[in-house]
Amino acid sequence: MKLVNCVSGALALCWVVLGTALAAQQMPVVRVAVLQIGTVNWELDTIERNGFDIANGFELAALPYADNGATRVAFEGGDADVAVVDWIWAARQRAAGKDYVFIPYSKAVGGLVVPGDSPAQGLTDLAGAKIGIAGGPLDKSWLILQAYAEQEYGMDLTEDTEQVYGAPPLIYKTALAGDMAGAINYWHFLAKMKAGGMRELLSVSEATLALGLDPDVPLLGYVMKESFLAEHPEMARAFYAATRESKALLAEDDDAWEPLRERMNVRSEAEFHTLRDDFRAGIPAEGPINEASADKLLQLMAELGGETLVGGATTLPPGLFAEFQ
Repeated sequence: MKLVNCVSGALALCWVVLGTALAAQQMPVVRVAVLQIGTVNWELDTIERNGFDIANGFELAALPYADNGATRVAFEGGDADVAVVDWIWAARQRAAGKDYVFIPYSKAVGGLVVPGDSPAQGLTDLAGAKIGIAGGPLDKSWLILQAYAEQEYGMDLTEDTEQVYGAPPLIYKTALAGDMAGAINYWHFLAKMKAGGMRELLSVSEATLALGLDPDVPLLGYVMKESFLAEHPEMARAFYAATRESKALLAEDDDAWEPLRERMNVRSEAEFHTLRDDFRAGIPAEGPINEASADKLLQLMAELGGETLVGGATTLPPGLFAEFQ
């Protein structure tokens, strides 16, 4: 707690400051395990910078980790109260008996980009070509694009293209160097790739819509445990409210992005603006997730990725999505 020097004539103000400090101390601290370079830090930084956590009755503490695996270990082991995951993973854990619930964060997804001077106008133009894929053979964007290619063109992307799997930064660098005919990457790397001169051939949102799925179902979000929410009954609502206030500010106010430049690790104004605009495009609508739409997506993931991807979650586990309204 900060020490306040109370002087004559300012006693009332002194008590206000002290009272605020004491109230903040008494608030529950919500520990969020995050990837050190993850884009969710932009939202969390905005929450802390503007006091949206305190205003909603808790104190946010972001705990940075080197990789996503470490954030999940921290969450599962009790070193963190919240982690950032996709809800397919959360569904798998809940189907296995874990008491995990999901709060939406972003509907931003990947896509397929090609060099700016590529003659390719569609997936069939990449037949026989080399495609870089971040996330491995069970990457959800890659699975959706496979289903789309099969439905629209009768094309087997795994057979008709050469796949090169790698970490997102490696795919980013290799594709920009012109060593691939196309690349699938996470949305923020794609934003930088587009800013670097590549163009989007097909977005996962387009493919999702063509498959009869709902592209507005947010894939990424915050996972909490029911045991944690039992100790803090209003926390799902409070945490969600703070994230929505942060999103609203980032959606509407360009100046709110200036303090985030260093975190964004941008090399040009083009990268900065593309990342900002694509983040905004990924903000989901406020309100509960459409469970029927989510269940349809989960069933497709189960069909394409099998037990290796979804475990026993072949349908949407009841209670997966937190109630915060």
